[in-house]
Amino acid sequence: MTSRAVRRVQSGSPWEESFGFARAVAAGDRVLVAGTTSFRGDVLYGEGDPYEQAKVAFTGAVEAIGEFGLDIGSVIRTRMYLTHVRDVDAVGRAHKELFDDVRPASTLLVVEGFVDPRILVEVELEAYRGAVDS
Repeated sequence: MTSRAVRRVQSGSPWEESFGFARAVAAGDRVLVAGTTSFRGDVLYGEGDPYEQAKVAFTGAVEAIGEFGLDIGSVIRTRMYLTHVRDVDAVGRAHKELFDDVRPASTLLVVEGFVDPRILVEVELEAYRGAVDS
């Protein structure tokens, strides 16, 4: 196994700065992506639409692993947090469209809410670097 230093990537989210966290952290062969929503800067994409929010959030999470030279095929685990059980099918459909060929281990949870009440979906993912050097 190749030894690698821990590397962190920021996305510019205001919550990263105020809460003191990184969007993604690479440690060894794994890259972990923190909770990601459909906010891009100050704009919430897909307001009121859990399917669109899930697609935008997962796209942002996959972009974060791109900073380490990885792509969607490197994803080994996903987590989806929803505020309403009624949104399970819509978010599941978005997940399937993105990850059907990859088939990561996956967890879906219904939670009470998020820091902004317009957020319906938050996602996390983990990727495996294997022999990729970055």
